[in-house]
Amino acid sequence: MLVVGLTGSIGMGKTAVAGHLAERGVAVLDSDRVVHSLYTGEAVAEIEAAFPGATAGGVVDRASLSTALLADPGGFARLESLIHPMVRRAQWRFLQEQEAKGASLAALDIPLLFETGGDALMDVTIVVSAPAEIQAARVLARPGMTPEKLEAIRARQLPDAEKRARADFIVDTGVSFEETRADVDRILESLDHQSGDAMERWRRMYA
Repeated sequence: MLVVGLTGSIGMGKTAVAGHLAERGVAVLDSDRVVHSLYTGEAVAEIEAAFPGATAGGVVDRASLSTALLADPGGFARLESLIHPMVRRAQWRFLQEQEAKGASLAALDIPLLFETGGDALMDVTIVVSAPAEIQAARVLARPGMTPEKLEAIRARQLPDAEKRARADFIVDTGVSFEETRADVDRILESLDHQSGDAMERWRRMYA
């Protein structure tokens, strides 16, 4: 089974691309959704221990956690050290399930794919990209978003140009959705019947 890593900076249209992959029959695991589930279960106690007051009612209070992170320069690194191993285990369970179903390809939607070294566990990487002005317009249209928040998020992500340089494939979402879908379809066609060794790397990691 081929393991595909899908990534892209905030506002680049990764969700739309993941949706089209799913329409084409590709199983996609949304790592952000995994994090959301961890914030209501497995990760709650550890986050409360690391950031006292960041949980309420047995779940992570995202506003309180955000405040704690902004006040603590090392907070993001500490949070990631707690969350990323849990997310990776969930990704491995997903890949095992897809392999057992006989899937020829499965995709992991990982916002910080390159930043966390996750690309080393993929057979193929796809970066979703758009011009900076389109990215900014999309993000700033979100409720509660400000230019300052956008810059803080960008500062934690690799520059788009570097992601594009490291990608096996690039999907441009600065064009019509029909053109974007056609890009994705061409990538899937090129990957048809290809094999990889990423699953063996995952198996060795969790052996």
